[in-house]
Amino acid sequence: MSGIRRGPNPRLGFGAALLLAASMLFLSCTRETEGPAQVKYLIGVSQANLSEPWRIAMCEDIKAEAARHKDIRVVFSDASDSTQKQIEDVRHFLSYKVDLLIISPIDSLALTPVVTEAYRTIPVILLDRAVEGFDYTLFIGPDNLQIGREAGRYVTGLLGSSAGTVLEIQGRPGSPPTLGRSNGFNEIISKRKNITVLPPIGADWLKDRAEDNFLERMPASPSVDVVFAQNDSMAYGAYLAEQKAGRKNIKFIGIDGLPGPNGGIDLVRRGILAATFICPTGGKEAIEYGVDILNHREGIPKKIFLRTRKLTPTDLKTEKLPAPYVEATTKPAGKKIVIGFAQVGHESHWREANTVSIKEAVAKAGFDLRFVDCENDPAKQIQAVRDFIKRQVDIIAFSPIVESDWEPALVEAKAAGIPVILIDRAVDTKDDSLWVTYVGSDFLEEGRRAGRWVLDAMKDRGDVKIVELQGTRGSAPAIDRQIGFDETILGHPAFRIVRSESSDFTFEGGRTTMKRILKEDEGRIDVLFAHNDDMALGAIKSMEEAGLKPGRDIKIVSVDSVRTAFEAMIAGKLNCTVECTPLLGPQLVKAVQDYMAGKYLPIRIITSEGVFPAETARSELPNRKY
Repeated sequence: MSGIRRGPNPRLGFGAALLLAASMLFLSCTRETEGPAQVKYLIGVSQANLSEPWRIAMCEDIKAEAARHKDIRVVFSDASDSTQKQIEDVRHFLSYKVDLLIISPIDSLALTPVVTEAYRTIPVILLDRAVEGFDYTLFIGPDNLQIGREAGRYVTGLLGSSAGTVLEIQGRPGSPPTLGRSNGFNEIISKRKNITVLPPIGADWLKDRAEDNFLERMPASPSVDVVFAQNDSMAYGAYLAEQKAGRKNIKFIGIDGLPGPNGGIDLVRRGILAATFICPTGGKEAIEYGVDILNHREGIPKKIFLRTRKLTPTDLKTEKLPAPYVEATTKPAGKKIVIGFAQVGHESHWREANTVSIKEAVAKAGFDLRFVDCENDPAKQIQAVRDFIKRQVDIIAFSPIVESDWEPALVEAKAAGIPVILIDRAVDTKDDSLWVTYVGSDFLEEGRRAGRWVLDAMKDRGDVKIVELQGTRGSAPAIDRQIGFDETILGHPAFRIVRSESSDFTFEGGRTTMKRILKEDEGRIDVLFAHNDDMALGAIKSMEEAGLKPGRDIKIVSVDSVRTAFEAMIAGKLNCTVECTPLLGPQLVKAVQDYMAGKYLPIRIITSEGVFPAETARSELPNRKY
């Protein structure tokens, strides 16, 4: 794994850690140690600021989890919202030879070079915000787009069928959390024509700024019904502004759900907020995964997204707060873990490699596997899951053939106390507690990567006509790859999708669909975007039969990165493949082991993947395992 220095750092003991803490004015952990022999690993934490309550809570979560590991020590730096200081802090950590870095970037773009520099020598975990590119070991954060959507759904439900006026108070301009939460919120709100959305207010995540800016805006916005603030501090600041202005009846919604006085939970309990969304800081997970990384554990993902939970006054009437995770369990010692796995089928090279990876990893871990090939039949897959429930397996895992119709079977699994792990594809359910975690790829990002390649490869063309071959209709990868690709080329009017048809992720589907398109459309086709390599390879065959030169007459980008795609690129017939790795067995096994050890799993575990243009094919082919 890139960025990992093997073994502990013998040059850093307790005294060096103290020197580092003193020289950088760090906040060190309060855990006492008896001597340098106890400290095996030193972890540096570069925090963006300690003015936001959520970031203070993040540091406390890091300290609490670190205290459980007697062989590590953690030291902190506070960049005080200065990008230059954060860059200097990271370099200072590197000069003291820390074993692992945890960074919560102020500015994703500005921090990219120094993060890349650090990643060349040690593991780097990014918290809350990622950087440009993929030069880091692991990203941990909330799914800000999904949080925004959930907030939007709550606001529309709050207003009911009535018309209303909504004001959004945003965090730092241009930051990923700000953009994601705003985009998700407006995606939902825009569907209601009787809701008026006012121009947003910026408040940089700060209570006082939100109070001042909302108080200033109020005379021009006399009829605000709901204020959606992107964190609880700003929501509270807006509420204080309402009190000063003598206004009433505005509903306030926030995000974070922190405990303590004036935290989100307290504000909901006091009736100040109509709702908050509990958003884990990721501090606990950063240490958990950091320890796994330092100990070279298999199955480390590239990204994990943490589960969020809505909290309303109704929820506070129960004895237990809604948790941002599914309760974990433990397996009695000495009892073998039994996994039931319902595979889609064997429709492609990708799927075959996925099956092999899962079988090998499960066998290596010493688990028992009950495996069913569902032959691309959704009804057969649902029945397989129900059979696993009857057989009382310990874990059910499956790769859904389609997103819909899963709720009844998953409710049965939950009632039976059997956790469910989704592999490779997601399901569409109202209650995400019906499954423990998703292990796989970011299909939206794969679509975006394909779109970026097309924009770059065809940037000198004035009018680009694109044919899209989709995967199985209703499947998560087909839906998300299409959305990701579409949103990337949106705003580039020269790039147009002229045909978009399903070919079921198969070679034959790609061949027959492309043959028909070439026959029906006499106009020029510039680009083919295929949702997987098998469809692209089938389409290539039809192009050749029509007398065309694939890769030259029609540029082709596809998804999966199987060996045959690299061979096609070497032959000049395919131009780019976006990786969607099927080698998910180690990640599945780690998720099962963590769950059975009582750990809480994130809502999504995303594996590491790349993009391979044709010029890299010859050097990369020997490295392909599928």
